[in-house]
Amino acid sequence: MGKLAPEVFIDTQAAVNLGSALFCPCGACGVRVAGRETRAARPSTVTTQGLPENRGGASRNMETLRESFLHLTFQMSTYKRATLDEEDLVDSTADDVYPSSPMQVTLLQGRSSTCWSGRTHREKRLLFLVCVLSGATFVSLISAGVFYKQAHPGLCLTEPCITVTNAVLGALDRSVDPCHDFYNFACGGWVRNNPLPEGKSRWGPFSNLWEHNMLVMKHLLENTTMKGLSKAEEKAQRYYEACMNESKIEELGAKPLQQLISQIGGWGLTEPWDKDNFQEVLRTVSASLRTSPFFTVFVSADSKNSNSNVIQVDQSSLGLPSRDYYLNKTANEKASCFQNVHALQIFPGHLEFEYTLRPVHYLTAYLDFLVKLGVLLGGSEETSRTMMEEIVDFETTLANITVPQEERRDEELIYHKIAAKDLKDLAPAVDWMPYLTEVFAPVPLNESEPVVVYAKEYLQKVSDLIAKTNKSLLNNYMIMKVVRRMVSVLDQRFQDAEQHFHEIMYGTKKSCTPRWKLCVSDTDSALGFALGAMFVKATFAEDSKSIAEEMVSQIKGAFEDSLMYVSWMDSETKRAAKEKADAIYNMVGYPDFIMNATKLDKVFNDFMVESELYFQNVMQYYNFSARVTADQLRKTPNRNQWSMTPPTVNAYYNPTKNEMVLPAGILQAPFYSRWWPKALNFGGIGVVMGHELTHAFDDQGREYDKDGNLRPWWNNSSVEAFKKQTQCLVEQYGNYSINQEPLNGRHTLGENIADNGGLKAAYKAYVNWIKRNGEEATLPALGMTNHQLFFVGFAQVWCSVRTPESSHEGVITDPHSPSRFRVIGTISNSREFSEHFGCKADAPMNPKHKCELW
Repeated sequence: MGKLAPEVFIDTQAAVNLGSALFCPCGACGVRVAGRETRAARPSTVTTQGLPENRGGASRNMETLRESFLHLTFQMSTYKRATLDEEDLVDSTADDVYPSSPMQVTLLQGRSSTCWSGRTHREKRLLFLVCVLSGATFVSLISAGVFYKQAHPGLCLTEPCITVTNAVLGALDRSVDPCHDFYNFACGGWVRNNPLPEGKSRWGPFSNLWEHNMLVMKHLLENTTMKGLSKAEEKAQRYYEACMNESKIEELGAKPLQQLISQIGGWGLTEPWDKDNFQEVLRTVSASLRTSPFFTVFVSADSKNSNSNVIQVDQSSLGLPSRDYYLNKTANEKASCFQNVHALQIFPGHLEFEYTLRPVHYLTAYLDFLVKLGVLLGGSEETSRTMMEEIVDFETTLANITVPQEERRDEELIYHKIAAKDLKDLAPAVDWMPYLTEVFAPVPLNESEPVVVYAKEYLQKVSDLIAKTNKSLLNNYMIMKVVRRMVSVLDQRFQDAEQHFHEIMYGTKKSCTPRWKLCVSDTDSALGFALGAMFVKATFAEDSKSIAEEMVSQIKGAFEDSLMYVSWMDSETKRAAKEKADAIYNMVGYPDFIMNATKLDKVFNDFMVESELYFQNVMQYYNFSARVTADQLRKTPNRNQWSMTPPTVNAYYNPTKNEMVLPAGILQAPFYSRWWPKALNFGGIGVVMGHELTHAFDDQGREYDKDGNLRPWWNNSSVEAFKKQTQCLVEQYGNYSINQEPLNGRHTLGENIADNGGLKAAYKAYVNWIKRNGEEATLPALGMTNHQLFFVGFAQVWCSVRTPESSHEGVITDPHSPSRFRVIGTISNSREFSEHFGCKADAPMNPKHKCELW
């Protein structure tokens, strides 16, 4: 079994005490030594008082802690005093090393004149030599004590240390050998003590912290008496208030959406439909309603000219999470049962549903969900089912021409820049200039407007599909995309229908999610930077930004140090890579503009919000979002424009800006606390920082230079060597499986590179920190070194539970590996992990062949 460090209790103060006792033998000659208060250096861990109650951990963990404290007090009573405040040292009792009464050595009267002169020459020389040796011994002992204390600083017994110790203990499973299965060693206790909450398909530290952040935002949004709010912050409160007005939403029912569908031009659900308005409907649903039926159009930085924004066109998303759900029917056959639904009209205007059990395929569950929506919008069950079957069949055809994500990882190959006028040759089924003009109104466009196409073959095929498909089906499909977008804005019947579908898709247990959670999440989506300003002012300490930025700097330095020792990369490319790492721009906490009320109000000035009309507010948001997108087209990319709101529990790297963003929402426990040992902070948020930094050098990020431009800046030899090195990771992760379903090592390659590079950079940064500051105090009761704690802290960030359905969805859609493999895949490539846990050669967590990149 892997070795854990024994608990060692050392009294370093005793060495200092011994030195002072040996010093100055010349006192025998009559030198008077007045007692003084001698104090040890003030340590970073200062008190054992006020131990916290057990906050959710198992009671046995606190018993373990108590036993540890008793053991410590019994064996080494003077050790505790060495880590106390200086005030306690001055007020120490008679048992202390330094008595409170002064020590005086007084000569007998009349001897002072003869003490030194009466000595022989040899005695004087010997006495002088003894004094010198005693002084040297004292200095040596002092130095040894200082160095020993740096190397063995003792235990951290502050309240935050005790609290986090309890959390770490509760998550561990000591019955598991860390060298055999480190994920279960680090997370086995957590998994056992954290069953999936109702209504959740997955649960872990990320989701737990997001729940905490949502509760904070709820209190802020509901505190309408708060003084000094900006107009934008007040809009956020009104938006939330309208969302929470359930009586008004229930009163309106399906009418707002039915009226919207009528305004667009109607569909064949409730009445005969035969119109030739495909182009007009496509423009309407794409421009003002922000849907993407056949392709998606947006504005972003030009990958090959990162100082300018450009229109971009790509393939669209589907109604289900991945094309695999439509095409791989055997893999997507759900073994559990689904409740087939039939609508029953209890009285006019009120529907209830009768359910029958039968085995179900995910695609069937999706069809039944769409049928429910059709019935709720006024169609008969027969008409609704006929229409929705046609829609699902059409979407299956779309899925068949959609390019898999793992085939789209090389942006150099899929980037195609053309003029807007050339789109009609690529996809003639769409009237492109009227379409683009309406989508980006009021910005003037002409046929020479540059457009970057990322799905050239797909656009050709989707144009052919549009041309040969019945116009009624095309219209019904476009309207259904709008319906899916607006479901969460309607009354409880629609909410229930969607919830029931999610129970099938993701295996969630039926639950009644509080309305406020939906409303907080939606307010964060619509006015997230206004709400983020409130969140930052309420939760984010002023110096947290500078602390995090310093930590990023340390990790960047560690990454650059390692870069110099990469053997497969040529020296010229190394220099360019270091320049890119130096140029990475760090955005921490929040964008600066949100803390300026004038600037914040200006951003949301055109967003009108009513306190009672939730549906209209959402429509206003879509219109506002469209205008903001259009406005970006003629502006240069702005570093202060974030893709995540401040309360978000996540982080990202943007290759065209060469920047990494760490929102305030993630700069909290369990990722970071200023009061925790650095080992946990570097293992938590430090690895997150390293992960995002390494994305600049993954299989996609490496294609961008230090200025964020997509160009071949590597020498060919290094490109080929990189591909060879990364093939190791593709094969390693491709050999993992979850629920007998293999991972896609190619699809997850970028995230796996970032995980491995992030861990290595963060650990090296921690080692460098120790070199500068000395070893820090360890946590009690764990029996771990801080190096071991670093790896445990890293692993426990990824402790999670998940339904089989959610795991299946993750395997086929998520570019990240499942949590278990983010841990064991990474540490099994770490030589430092095996060294500190004493893993034998060829142990499961210490394979002989390791994948090494950065």
